[in-house]
Amino acid sequence: MLSPVSGRESSEPAFTRCLLLILLPAFGLGAQSLPRYDIHRAPSPITIDGKLDDAAWRDAPTATDFHFNWWKEGAREQTAVKLLWDDGNLYAGFYCHDKHISARVTERHGPVSLDDSAEIFLSPNPSKVRNYYGFEINAIGTMLNFIRADWYTGPKNWEPDGVRYRTSYHGLPVKNESPDDDHWILEIAIPFRNFARDAAHTPPRDGDTWRLNLNRAGGKTDAQYSTWSPVTTPKPSFHVPEAFGWVRFVNRPPSR
Repeated sequence: MLSPVSGRESSEPAFTRCLLLILLPAFGLGAQSLPRYDIHRAPSPITIDGKLDDAAWRDAPTATDFHFNWWKEGAREQTAVKLLWDDGNLYAGFYCHDKHISARVTERHGPVSLDDSAEIFLSPNPSKVRNYYGFEINAIGTMLNFIRADWYTGPKNWEPDGVRYRTSYHGLPVKNESPDDDHWILEIAIPFRNFARDAAHTPPRDGDTWRLNLNRAGGKTDAQYSTWSPVTTPKPSFHVPEAFGWVRFVNRPPSR
């Protein structure tokens, strides 16, 4: 997991406004620069098998054009993500372009970001964006989870309830680089009940907005850090919730 950004939500509105006026210019995070995405209701059932071949995914909008915020050299391999929802779950499908896929961390809550990995960081309450949740998964299916919230007093890592997911190399003891490497997939279903402490509604209602970022990390060859919503910290860190993009829940299927 990448290094955190410290901070705590203030209960004083005036203080919060002043803090935002300081932070936003410092990070270059004017609201106009943050991406937006409409999460449509899934039109049909989704099977979590790491293939993304269900009809439900076909017309969902694609979040792509990831930012290589700390790029120095090497190939900038892109990511395409689709998001959907139903009354029970938030669904995400990552298609990760990658010519050098490697992963070897198998320990629950292990340092999966050292491997080729994909991540969702999300804040269900935009007015308290520093209350956010992390789901980090490497190419062989090892997951790390955390909560950072003003109400949370539990251990550093967290056990979310009912998450289902599969990757292209799920369950392998190790994935070494291969000349045949081209891409890998993560498909995940996250029950909304995990966010009941922070979300206005679970499941969301039509028009509800959340904040989130979609991240790629790690790998042995051509290791890159990339994000859907840009982050401008001097050193790589995905823990900048002020930089999360905006998503809106739309209670209708995507248009064809």
